[in-house]
Amino acid sequence: MATKKNLTANRAGLGHKVRYALGNPTRIAPYVRRAARDRWLRLKHPDHVGYYRAVMASDTGRNPEAAVGSQTHERWLALGKMQFDYLMAHGLTPRHRMLDIGCGNLRAGWRFIEHLDAGHYYGIDISPDILIAAKGTLTGRGLQDKLPHLAITQDLTLDFLPERHFDVVHAHSVFSHSPIGIIDECLAHVERVLAPGGWFDFTFDRTEGTEHQVLREDFYYRTQTLVDLAAGHGLKARFMDDWEELGHGQSKIRVTAA
Repeated sequence: MATKKNLTANRAGLGHKVRYALGNPTRIAPYVRRAARDRWLRLKHPDHVGYYRAVMASDTGRNPEAAVGSQTHERWLALGKMQFDYLMAHGLTPRHRMLDIGCGNLRAGWRFIEHLDAGHYYGIDISPDILIAAKGTLTGRGLQDKLPHLAITQDLTLDFLPERHFDVVHAHSVFSHSPIGIIDECLAHVERVLAPGGWFDFTFDRTEGTEHQVLREDFYYRTQTLVDLAAGHGLKARFMDDWEELGHGQSKIRVTAA
């Protein structure tokens, strides 16, 4: 059964923080530690990519699976399977070429690599630390013969990738951690790498209230904001209602050439 999302809360607001703290007192100390760490990292890395790369280095050093949002190995497996099953239900075939933006430590990626033809998976991430963990997942699953590409990137211009090459572009839990400028950058360039008939799926933290961010790590956007942003680059975007039925905390939009 799908979990009901709170689409009106402003998690950056003082009132919400106080209510949350009163209802979850055991989470106060971890939140304070995270806020202190994040403030220090923002001072050292004023640009968002540098800052978030440092966040990932810190989180990956403790637990690579938790760094990508999975607090247990069972949850890591379940969330990866959810992403894989969803694309399989939408027609992902072994011959498809896939670009996985923010591939992390291959939570879903190892399943995609196993399914796709050799050389057809290309994973990119801003964090060298999480890509090292991804290589561990790859070797642990014995998928070396599938020849996946794993590359670090500084931005989402995708300028080092070939034109009209990828049938599926996938970004899970990337835009939920991205300022609007980074999302706009990706939407401005993704069509160039999409093959004819290809699509780009991305998840985001949805709000129907005030758009906001928490600790410069979690960003909440209205659906229409992202649909309009895509339209500004000549792309057609639609909200994926069937993803909502799975009960994931984030929502999903699919982008295609208009």
